[in-house]
Amino acid sequence: MTDDPVDVLIIGAGASGAAMAWSLADTRMHILCLEQGGTPDQQTFPTTGRDWEARRMGDFALSPNQRRLPEDYPINDDASPIKVTNFNGVGGGTVLYAAHFPRLHPSDFRVRTLDGVADDWPVDYDTLEPFFAENDQMMGVSGLAGDTAYPAGKTPPMPPVAMGKSGRRLASAFNTRGWHWWPCDMAIATEDYDGRAKCINLGACISGCAQGAKGSVDLTYWPHALRKGVELRTHCRVREITVDDQGMATGVIYFDANGDEQFQAAHVVVMASNGIGTPRLLLNSTSKHFPDGLANSSGLVGKNLMFHPYASIQGVFDDPLDGHNGPHKSILSQQFYETDPARGFLRGYTFETSRGMGPVATALTGMNWGLVPWGADHHSAFRGLQDRVTSLYAICEDLPEEHNRVTLDPTLTDSDGIPAPRIDYTLSENSKKMLAHAIARGTEAMESAGATHIQTAAPIPLAGWHLLGTARMGTDPAKSVVNEWGRSHDVRNLFIVDGSIFVTSGGANPTSTLQALALYIADQMKQRLANLFD
Repeated sequence: MTDDPVDVLIIGAGASGAAMAWSLADTRMHILCLEQGGTPDQQTFPTTGRDWEARRMGDFALSPNQRRLPEDYPINDDASPIKVTNFNGVGGGTVLYAAHFPRLHPSDFRVRTLDGVADDWPVDYDTLEPFFAENDQMMGVSGLAGDTAYPAGKTPPMPPVAMGKSGRRLASAFNTRGWHWWPCDMAIATEDYDGRAKCINLGACISGCAQGAKGSVDLTYWPHALRKGVELRTHCRVREITVDDQGMATGVIYFDANGDEQFQAAHVVVMASNGIGTPRLLLNSTSKHFPDGLANSSGLVGKNLMFHPYASIQGVFDDPLDGHNGPHKSILSQQFYETDPARGFLRGYTFETSRGMGPVATALTGMNWGLVPWGADHHSAFRGLQDRVTSLYAICEDLPEEHNRVTLDPTLTDSDGIPAPRIDYTLSENSKKMLAHAIARGTEAMESAGATHIQTAAPIPLAGWHLLGTARMGTDPAKSVVNEWGRSHDVRNLFIVDGSIFVTSGGANPTSTLQALALYIADQMKQRLANLFD
């Protein structure tokens, strides 16, 4: 059966793969998506039980090296101060993300022109704007129109999440300092929306939303895509993409749920496996036509890896705030987003607030800070911290550098014997200066808000959420892996739609932009069906 080719084969059922499948379904082609994980079951999420914080350190940990579930693959990130976090299953990283949903700024697409570094994107904000808007509708985004950091016209379909006590406290501090701030765009329903009930403030968004208010694509795009006739096969781990004598992709070899090797033929192959999984698979797909890995004539597959280095500024307040109740994020400040030469570094960052922590995290944090001792004073000291800790996080732009890269580990493999990815990454001097600036300004904001016992960290080690740049897009085949509409320069029926095609990272969460890119590429494919391979 699998020797019969499908029209389009998508590898990965996360944020970009789901958007691509839904959009291409309009063509009535046979579209198949292979996903190495399973379909999440909201009834088994951590927040259905009292041990939800403990499970965040086990089967729902952010790091696959910590979860070690059958669908996970190991990642050798020993040579990186930032550790990779992802989720393997239908929904991908959106199952465990905090659902913060800003867009990249118009300037992010013109970094070479504006700042003389990196490269300009072959697309711009205006080109993607209708796809941003379409994606906001599909994901169910809450927010407030009028943010001066963006062009006019960005209108989220639902009202913003409540600012909460912590949001109001930090907004007041931003006002004191004369800084921009705005309610966060969030992929969280604040009203009943598209069959999903509104948020009831369970407060454990990054452990999976058991209530279903968070816009993870297993609940947003996939139900619509499946009703349109898209086929989704889970527990299918792809080993390599095959090619014919003309160098065209013919399909994939994968391992099914029983560990048996299968072949699936396809006329078009679409990679949607994130900035680590996509280069891993391309590098493992060697042949006489592509001895250095598929679509790698430029030598750039796996290179220019960009994380977002994160800085953390946490403070203790005298009066109770929100604790972990409500969505994690409420407001952001992009006061330091655009380049200012006086700061001593290029580009910038976003401050985002985080309400607080659950009781276990509060206790562990208090003990690490020396504020919660063992012994007779343990409980009273804990009560003095519970619901009184809140945080600022700075999401710092990471500029592309070729030595930051993904390669295949020579010895480490997954359970099917496929080589695991190895990460080699160092912080640039620009990033170090930006992190130091964020720590200084974040500390000032916390002090203005009335916080005491301010603790900082930069970069946060377990914060490799955003995996970008390892198969970048561009018009020059010598300097990029895919063209301006996501098609491989080398393999005319191979497309990439995930975060690996980012040219620069911006200073904001990338999910909104990578989904808009996926919708844009799907639209380009639909417009070019008659001459897609020309």
